[in-house]
Order: sequence, then C-alpha cells, then structure tokens
Amino acid sequence: MNIKLLVVGKTDAKYLQEGIALYVDRLKHYVNFELVVIPALKDQRGASPDEVKEREASLLLKHLEKCDRVVLLDEHGGHYGSVAFSNYLQKQMNAGVRNLCFVVGGAFGFAPSVYKAAHDKLSLSDMTFNHQMVRLFFVEQLYRAFTILHHEPYHNE
Repeated sequence: MNIKLLVVGKTDAKYLQEGIALYVDRLKHYVNFELVVIPALKDQRGASPDEVKEREASLLLKHLEKCDRVVLLDEHGGHYGSVAFSNYLQKQMNAGVRNLCFVVGGAFGFAPSVYKAAHDKLSLSDMTFNHQMVRLFFVEQLYRAFTILHHEPYHNE
C-alpha cells in the first residue's frame, strides 16, 4: 500500500519539522509513505473563508487520483483510538486499497468539492489543533499503528 499525506502550506516551526521528519523516516520501514505539501495561497487579503477554501480545493483536487482512497482529517470525522486506527489501516490493506491519501486542509477547512471527493473522514481529537501540529500528530499515529500491526513494543496498553 502507498500512503500519502497531502497538506496545505509548509511547516514553519523547526521543532515540528524535526518531529515530522523523524516519523516519516520511521514509516519507511513499514509502508511507502509520501508527504506532499501544497504551497499556501498567496495574497488572501480580502478573500472570504469560502473563497480561500475553493482556491485550496482546486489545488488539492489536482493531487488526487481516481484510484486514491481519500480520507479527510476533519473535526467531524470518525474517532479512533490507536488500536482501532491500526485496525482501520489493516482493513484498507485487506480490501486491496493501493493508494490511501490522508488530507489536511487549510485554516478554514475544506470546500464542498473536497468533501465530495472523500471516502472517509477522520478526527484526531475533539480539540482543535493548528494545521502544522496535526501533521506531526498524524505521522506519529500512523507510525504507532504500524508498530501495533507488527506487534512491536512502541505502543503500551
């Protein structure tokens, strides 16, 4: 399986960049993983949140292929504990999903066209995190899920 994390805008904070790089490197042992960063929109002054979401949607949708199973990281998505998330990944692999694409939107969320392209929605928490931190939290949880699937001692229950 190939897993892609599609995000809007670069990660600015060095500590987040380092943490993301750590888990991306660890993931290479389990899965073909790619982090795709779509450059942040330029000149958003005067644009409404809906306009920003639509502009971001056109960029996001260009990176999705028809064969991708698209999962939005969205506050209204399903909630999984770490073991349940690892089971979700196993089900995707068992179903023969070749390309699993997780998407983190911009600060205003997703446009309707992105929701329409999605197969699933996943919430990391009931709390709100900034979009740069979500990247680190997600790649760590992805790594954790693969260690659970491989019965490795990273996850404690």
